[in-house]
This record gives sequence, structure tokens and C-alpha cells, in this order.
Amino acid sequence: MPIRIAGVTIPQDKRIVIALTYIYGIGDSSAEKILKALKINPDTKAKDVTADEESRIREYLKDNFKLEGDLRREVLTNIKRLKEIKSYRGNRHERHLPSRGQRTKTNSRTVRGNKRVTLGSGRKPSAQKT
Repeated sequence: MPIRIAGVTIPQDKRIVIALTYIYGIGDSSAEKILKALKINPDTKAKDVTADEESRIREYLKDNFKLEGDLRREVLTNIKRLKEIKSYRGNRHERHLPSRGQRTKTNSRTVRGNKRVTLGSGRKPSAQKT
């Protein structure tokens, strides 16, 4: 039976340390720390995790981490606050531009969207022959 933690179905065929990263708010390093604190082997496949280990993981996450919906809501409210106080970072979020000091002449495709518009020389075509 598939494991569900914080409203996310964990993939069965992956190692538990990788499978935990499918939860929003848990990355590689925090997944390793969680398993180390609970003394669970990180090489165990997710389908081989016992019900006891599963419940221990669930309880640990509930007590120590803000995950999924709560975390997404917090991030959105932080961005909204920055926009409301008209800070530089908030302004960059409003304009859909990088907010952490990256260059924008090139290399900001992820934030701005993949709008690769190529233009001609700007010169009008010559008149048609009669």
C-alpha cells in the first residue's frame, strides 16, 4: 500500500531518503537529517518501510517542519508583504524579474518566460517589381 505523508503519495520504488524529497519543504539534506534522527536506514526502499517507521516519520515531520500547504501559504504571504511595502524585492516579484541580483540582459529565461523573439533587420522590404 502506498505511503502518504503530509498529503503526498511517496513513490514506492525509490530509496526513502529520495522519496521524502517529494514533499514540498523537504530537500536532500533535511531528508538525511530526519532519517538520522529517527535511526532509519536511508538505503531502505519506500515500499519496505514498516508501519511503525512510517508513523514515526509522520509524527517527526508534524512536530518539526512546516510542509506543503502551510509552507506555500507562508511563502506567498511573505511575497505579498514585500509587494505591499513596495520594497525592491517586492517590485521585482511584481514585474516577474529576478529578485536576487542576477543579470537580466541575458540569462533570466526562467523568471521572464521563454520569449525568444527574433526580429529582422528593421528594414522594410523593397517595393515589388511591376
